[in-house]
Amino acid sequence: MKRTNYLKGLRVILAILFFVPILLYFVDFRGLAPDMFNKLLHIQIVPALISGTIAIWIFQFLLALLFGRIYCSVICPAGILQDIINRIFCIGKKKKKGSSRFVYHKPHNILRYGLMAVTFLLFIWGSSELLLALDPYSNFGRIATNLFRPVAIWGNNLLAEILAKVDNYTLFHMSVQTVTTGAGIAAGLALLVFIGMVLFRGRLFCNTLCPVGALLSLVSRYSLFRVVIDKDKCIGCGLCEKTCKAEAISTKEFHVDSSRCVDCFNCVSSCKKDSIHYRFAPFNRKAKTKEVIEPAAHSRRQFLATGTIVASSLPLMSIYARRNRQRHGNGNTNPITPPGSHNLEQFKDKCTGCHICVAKCPSQVLYPAGMEFGFGYFLKPHMSYINSYCNYECTICADVCPNHALDLKGVEEKVTTQVGVAEFFINRCIVKTENTDCGACSEHCPTQAVHMVPYKDTTLTIPQVEPQLCIGCGGCESICPVRPKRAIIVKANTEHAYVEKPKEEEVLDIVIDDFGF
Repeated sequence: MKRTNYLKGLRVILAILFFVPILLYFVDFRGLAPDMFNKLLHIQIVPALISGTIAIWIFQFLLALLFGRIYCSVICPAGILQDIINRIFCIGKKKKKGSSRFVYHKPHNILRYGLMAVTFLLFIWGSSELLLALDPYSNFGRIATNLFRPVAIWGNNLLAEILAKVDNYTLFHMSVQTVTTGAGIAAGLALLVFIGMVLFRGRLFCNTLCPVGALLSLVSRYSLFRVVIDKDKCIGCGLCEKTCKAEAISTKEFHVDSSRCVDCFNCVSSCKKDSIHYRFAPFNRKAKTKEVIEPAAHSRRQFLATGTIVASSLPLMSIYARRNRQRHGNGNTNPITPPGSHNLEQFKDKCTGCHICVAKCPSQVLYPAGMEFGFGYFLKPHMSYINSYCNYECTICADVCPNHALDLKGVEEKVTTQVGVAEFFINRCIVKTENTDCGACSEHCPTQAVHMVPYKDTTLTIPQVEPQLCIGCGGCESICPVRPKRAIIVKANTEHAYVEKPKEEEVLDIVIDDFGF
């Protein structure tokens, strides 16, 4: 193995060590992945910025200042996914033919920096929709949760059927409940964008649309270690340029655009004359080869075209949102946000819809929203009690959230957080409509907020709700047998309230000195 191949080999090994645990953590549907894998989500740049984890983003910027955009090829799961797509595309092709897809292109500076500025300005203003659409980590999370995870579950179910035929019941059937139509479409579109851009222009997404890539490029252009071309040794064969996924190498100018280079080291390993190296080369404005900038008019047209497409889609999505709200069955015009979100507006600002909470929720009560709550809540998780309810002492969603959009101070806060209040509709209850006993809602209430009281002058009892005790967990709604509209429904609190923890019943210490009859 040549000495120059070591850098690429090390990069591939590190990328695998980051990517595989992150992918397994999202895809894991049996809860087998170690909790330590969760730490890899918290070092992603956008979650670190949103959660205010200053140490992480300072570390990432220092890493870029020292070594360039290592983050994009080693730490970012979306970047590694694009490398995998590129590798799959090259399978079965001759090396020369497969690698010649790339050629130097001028940077789209107005487009990438314009989008970055608009994205972060909107986020500061309180709108996270554009960041949700462009954040590489969140896009990967949606792809893994809504596409890869269902495929893994279907594979598990197929194997379970095969094993059951030989009386082996090691595996069991799992259901795919939390993949909504909107989330599936969004994840599919994100994957198609990755595939299309990779096949067309390599790391085009990272160097045009990705706000993280644009942010890091501002630092990496001054990195201390960088890829440089030795003019005296270079024969201008163009192999390095043809293998550059970022299309950042110009052999005519003997120039490597450090702002776009993602440190994949394909160029270093492809060079036959040992004329391109990754080495200590501090930024020198005087010695630096003049960067070839894309003509402003062309780049400006691309930026305006992108902005026009995004802007023109907003009215259509708003109309669709209003229609969905009108059709929303349970009367909730606001989503029931998970415990720890504190209030609707704060959660909308901090959540980027990565869906890790959806993937890890053990009771599968979290669903990605479509347009039923408006464009501003698109793809963000909400609680739906159609098939399940929120476990009383479970804090997993808050534990795994890398953005700290969900913030719970332990179980004590969880069991006293009121995300909504149950509302009872007596005219739907089968105690009244069918003159029969039920009480399922009361039996499933962990706080005694729903209890049974005498009904008229009969031996029957009917539910009664004490709002000051209800935490909105949905135990009552999920178990109610009335269809299509249930007799008890949780209405969302846009601002979470807090209730007193129910007192435990006193246990009497009874001494039995005989048989107890």
